[in-house]
Amino acid sequence: MYDCSSITTYYITVDPEPFASLNVNVSAELWIPAVLRLDRDEYQIKLAFRGAHTRKFPKKSFQIQFTYPELYEGQREIHLNAEYADPSLIRNKLSFEFFAGIGVLSPQTHYVLLYINEAFAGIYLKLEAVDELFLQRRELPVGPIYYAVNSDANFSLLQSRTDEVKDALEAGYVRKYGTDDDDQRLRAFIYTINITPVAQFEEAIEKLLDVDSYLRWLAGAVCTQNLDGFIHNYALYQNSQTGCFAIIPWDYDATWGRNVNGRILHPNRLAIDGRNTLSARILDIPKFRQYYCEILENILQTQFTEHKLEPMITALHECLEPFIGLDPYKKALAEEFASEPAFILSFIGKRNAFLQEQLESFKKIN
Repeated sequence: MYDCSSITTYYITVDPEPFASLNVNVSAELWIPAVLRLDRDEYQIKLAFRGAHTRKFPKKSFQIQFTYPELYEGQREIHLNAEYADPSLIRNKLSFEFFAGIGVLSPQTHYVLLYINEAFAGIYLKLEAVDELFLQRRELPVGPIYYAVNSDANFSLLQSRTDEVKDALEAGYVRKYGTDDDDQRLRAFIYTINITPVAQFEEAIEKLLDVDSYLRWLAGAVCTQNLDGFIHNYALYQNSQTGCFAIIPWDYDATWGRNVNGRILHPNRLAIDGRNTLSARILDIPKFRQYYCEILENILQTQFTEHKLEPMITALHECLEPFIGLDPYKKALAEEFASEPAFILSFIGKRNAFLQEQLESFKKIN
């Protein structure tokens, strides 16, 4: 259950002229100095817009890097998501809680009331950055981390939009932590996915991929119907002890029945097997496909149900409701916000039924 007392207030003070310059070219990676006040403590920070498609929305999302002190609660960097296109403001939060519940490594999230130069900027969702400190806080072996920033992070040799051969196998990724040698290991991973013959694939992929984690992530992405999440909007982490890669979900606002612009999606828009090269190859192996079916069946019976998720949806909605009328980008949409819990619960019921039906057919594939 979400604790409403964890909603904190952030006060950012920034010179108006540099702040205005962020809007001159919203795609530019421009960082400006600012001050963040939390209670009575002040932190020197750098501030920038974050996201890709979402930068075009009126309500911007932000990245914050701490410069002095360099860490805040063990974090060097945090992300503030505007959730502009999500009329419920809870889809990202609900997704990460859902993923954690099915055993997928996920960022922690908390709601923030953001003021910029004393003006209320709105309700934001603070996302934990996925970096080496993220791993250290969980006592995991530090290893390379990549952000999948565009659709070429599709585990293929080909570009997703043109089907032309990629200029580089690591296209679509930005290295968040690691070395040039790690880039070579990423290239080898993608090459192995694509060129290994079927007869050798099972043995080869188990040496490079945490298959259990991947199949749980796949099940979560399929349940929440994140159409973009298979080719970007994730972090890729390689465990330095096992050498195996794992996926960490990222940016899951276009889920639970809506797309990246907030438009309604029918609950059967995404098939049970997802949509990327790695998933196709893994599910072609009978042992992996059977295990995926077992994982998904359990999730559909115990985790992805209206009964299981209704208390969290209600709690999140009730925590945010008092602030909707204050958010300059949401106050005119209070009626839509009020109807979103019922909409999300309806999506869960219909999506569950669709996946149950597909699961029966998927089990019969030889």
